Amino acid sequence: MNNQVPGTERTQKRLAVCLALTAGYLDGYGLFIFGTYVSFMSGNTTMAGLKIGQASFMAALSPAIAIVCFVAGSLAGNLITHFRLRHPHRLLFGIIAALLVTVMQLGTEDAFKDLNIAGLSFGMGMVNPALSKIGAENVSLTFMTGTLSRIGSHLALAVKRAPVPASEGPWDTHLHRARIATQLWVSFVLGACMSGIVMAVANSLSVTSSFALLPCIAMMLVLAVTDALQRTERSKACDA
Repeated sequence: MNNQVPGTERTQKRLAVCLALTAGYLDGYGLFIFGTYVSFMSGNTTMAGLKIGQASFMAALSPAIAIVCFVAGSLAGNLITHFRLRHPHRLLFGIIAALLVTVMQLGTEDAFKDLNIAGLSFGMGMVNPALSKIGAENVSLTFMTGTLSRIGSHLALAVKRAPVPASEGPWDTHLHRARIATQLWVSFVLGACMSGIVMAVANSLSVTSSFALLPCIAMMLVLAVTDALQRTERSKACDA
């Protein structure tokens, strides 16, 4: 009986942790700099609805832009991944990196606020299509409410000793799946914490806050290069 977690799942989990870390970082950045979430669309939906209810229509504009652009980014990301393009991950990470570079170049001036929110939200919308599952478990890399709900559900099913649907082996238990969701939640929180630290340091050094996007740009480029190396290794293994 094999209790070893497959290498493909470990690779997927590393990618998911990196993407959740980035999503948390950028969500913290968007909230701190622009007062708007760029990956947490539940918060933007509540904010937009509240402002509309108060007849503050201009105040509802930024969260509304974030929602529309997030959906557009999700659409684009799903088209890229479902149309069997040659290197979908590299294309996704490259586009996200380019969007972040553009936002960094625009700066944090109020004149470009909504344009920056649009760019960041579009990029975050492209994150979830990059990885929708770890093993047989559905995951969300930007929606932590759903992740926390899955943790509670798997813990309850573990107590009940319920069978795991579409189990991939004896190691694939409800506790294992709860652990995956917990790791993603922790990664998101750590990303937000890192964003706060970097922004505080930038302010203390009187450095432009937009430079705080550099770690995320670097992360996307590293993931794109890593994907290229992994594909090369798999190609060599198949040829051997």
